[in-house]
Amino acid sequence: MARVTAERVLQTKRELLDAARLVLTRDGLANLSTRAVAQAAGTQMSQIQYHFGSKEGMILALFEDMNLRLVHRQRETFEDPSLSVSQKWLLACDYLEEDLASGYVQVLHELIAAGWSNPRVAEVVRAGLSHWHNLIARLAREFQDRHGSFSPFSPTEVAALVSSAFIGTEAFILLGQEEKDHPVRTALRRIGEVMAAIEDRSKEG
Repeated sequence: MARVTAERVLQTKRELLDAARLVLTRDGLANLSTRAVAQAAGTQMSQIQYHFGSKEGMILALFEDMNLRLVHRQRETFEDPSLSVSQKWLLACDYLEEDLASGYVQVLHELIAAGWSNPRVAEVVRAGLSHWHNLIARLAREFQDRHGSFSPFSPTEVAALVSSAFIGTEAFILLGQEEKDHPVRTALRRIGEVMAAIEDRSKEG
């Protein structure tokens, strides 16, 4: 009986997180209410207090849950030895589209903005983003080992620039500022094409 109860607790928590993602992407962080989340999950508001302590706790749990799952997906891709670095980059661009559709990107940027004035939120977001930075730094080191130095940039500095480019791209897309004069998606994919050209030259050499 205890096992059934534990499974039900986990199921309720999962349902609440799924409902929170739905409501947050629909209404935005400023308009998110625990009542709307509870209604979307088909449960009582008291369940949010029980599982997460507060609305803020629920939102941070949602971010951590989504972020860890996506980092795991990205890690599996980046650790695949059958893929070239340029192929991994272009897959990361594909994943950006998935993350926009899932609502993760909006959740992330809502929390980035909230973190400017909320230290607890900022700490959680920084921890989440550090996972992405570390993955990109590893990819940069892999590219450097195969094709030469980024001098004067270190792999960590390259990762800082790349992660900033993706965050900036996401922000412009969310703002609707992806136009002919600001083709951020295309620009990111062009980087993958440049990588592929360098890889081809290395093979020829």
